[in-house]
Amino acid sequence: MYVKYLRLKNYRNYDELDIELNSKVNVFIGDNAQGKTNILESIYFCSIGKSHRTSKDKELIRWDQREASMSVYVAKERLDKKIDISIFREGKKSMTINTIKVSKVSDLIGTLNVVMFSPEDLKIVKESPSHRRRFMDIELCKLNKKYYYNLVQYNKVLDERNSALKKWRQINDDILDIYDEQIAGYGRYIVSERQKLIDKLNEKGSQIHRDITSGNEEIRFKYVTCGAEDIGKKLRENREKDFERKTTSTGPHRDDFDISINGIDTRSYGSQGQQRTSVLTIKFATIEIIREMTGEYPVLLLDDVLSELDINRQKYILNSINSIQTIITCTGISDIKEYLDGGAAIYKVSSGSVKKSE
Repeated sequence: MYVKYLRLKNYRNYDELDIELNSKVNVFIGDNAQGKTNILESIYFCSIGKSHRTSKDKELIRWDQREASMSVYVAKERLDKKIDISIFREGKKSMTINTIKVSKVSDLIGTLNVVMFSPEDLKIVKESPSHRRRFMDIELCKLNKKYYYNLVQYNKVLDERNSALKKWRQINDDILDIYDEQIAGYGRYIVSERQKLIDKLNEKGSQIHRDITSGNEEIRFKYVTCGAEDIGKKLRENREKDFERKTTSTGPHRDDFDISINGIDTRSYGSQGQQRTSVLTIKFATIEIIREMTGEYPVLLLDDVLSELDINRQKYILNSINSIQTIITCTGISDIKEYLDGGAAIYKVSSGSVKKSE
């Protein structure tokens, strides 16, 4: 799988952009705030129907325009796909795949699989459990439409239960029993699939991490949950507490996963280098998981991360991308040029203009 071309119109700082991409390595070079990340963001948007930087689609529209559009042509082993997305300042968006209109994001997800590695991904290791849950949910939604359905339904019922808890004087236990049964049903599936993902991360990530660290470190991931079979029981046990706090205190929306290196918690005690390596391991393990489950490698998006890594980690990335279409942004090419073969495409980005280097 690879992106053959990208077209943008009125997207962020791009008036119009039409570029053909290399099936192997593409490097976009330029100073900060010139539009390099916008290119990766638009490809990511075509993958899952949302930005990794903002929840407001209208922020993607060029400031003086009413709508923006993006198109990618995806070469696949079985059937090539063309994705067209338009977003409107009123908040709506239009999506087509091979000119056929799709109305739901779930119909888009899986058409183009990408793995993105950006400086913000350090939040997966360093910050609150919500970032780790978001990582699990995005990756599972890309690979499993049933998971997407269960997650959407779970969040709907959860919102209804939380609204009911705020009106506790008007709510009887029978209504909460219904909510709890639904939450437990959807929740069991979510927990089960997340646990499988964590098992896969351990399976694929252990050797990757040893390779990156020259055998000096062992990484381990552990899913932290109340348990797939105990969700309904825990909801009943915590009902009084939930009434007091007016929110649901247990379920997959509270789950997390731990990351340890050589048995030590990486979030609390890992060095910055270890935290970055943990994210690198997660991303490259995810690439292998996607390839195993779909039969094709995803597109790898590297957003200005090489400068954040030491030379050994840079070498690992650049020596591992031979069979993957990789799109890299950076401010200079001198540090990585020796690792790129003659087939790499180099683009210079300046003020929303992209020119391919000869």
